[in-house]
Amino acid sequence: MPQLWLTIAILLYGIGLAYSILLTFSGRREKLEPFVIAMVRIGALFHFVSLAESVWTTGRLSLLALQRTESLLAFLLMVLFFFTFWRYRTFSHGIFVFPLVLALTLFTAYGIRPADLSAPARSGWTVTHVVLIVAGYAALFFTFTASILYLVQERSLKTHTFSGLAARLPALQTIDELGFRSLLIGFPFMTLGLVAGSVIAEAAYGPGYLRDPKIVLSLVMWAVYLVLLFTRWAAGWRGRRAAVLATAAFVTASLAWAANYVGSMHGMAP
Repeated sequence: MPQLWLTIAILLYGIGLAYSILLTFSGRREKLEPFVIAMVRIGALFHFVSLAESVWTTGRLSLLALQRTESLLAFLLMVLFFFTFWRYRTFSHGIFVFPLVLALTLFTAYGIRPADLSAPARSGWTVTHVVLIVAGYAALFFTFTASILYLVQERSLKTHTFSGLAARLPALQTIDELGFRSLLIGFPFMTLGLVAGSVIAEAAYGPGYLRDPKIVLSLVMWAVYLVLLFTRWAAGWRGRRAAVLATAAFVTASLAWAANYVGSMHGMAP
């Protein structure tokens, strides 16, 4: 049944993706927006039911109960998408959010690789680690999308071309504010998640865990985001420089996530 609910969510998320593509190329505010938002909300509800039923059937909150961390990440991305839409009244992030959400949920529902849970992965520390890290990734993804939208809007203002996606973007200050606020939310989650992960890895593998590519890339990612936070908060970086650095930080974060599938010490590794 969890897979059925997730399949329904995927179909409804597809409506959101189609609408995002339409807005990106047309640049107009379509009358279908209330309908699309309603459908996507129902999809998120089914997605939540899928996660909740997975927990219910196992009787505990674990990586196995959540099926895959990809599904949890996708759900948190949708939660942040709804918050962004409510706060800033913009659907522009959908062109980034929906393709990723669909990819994550499709992989969760129809991927052939089962979750590989080693003994350390069943501890409460691991649940804490996973939830914090995934929440951090979700928030920092919005920092990345805000940086891309900022660069698009800045270019459209300089060239005086307001068509397609640029025609529906909020003001530069609003985009910059969204990117900074998502950074302030995502960085603490990511930091605490890495601390919890270090406790698990030290107990399970000893000092040798620092050789794992996932750990190395995660530390590099954390350092880049720390630099981004410092330059924005202390040095007053705004605009293009902050957007470019946020993009570089997300590339590092993506490599760290991809290392889940090649690292030998993580439950997501084959």
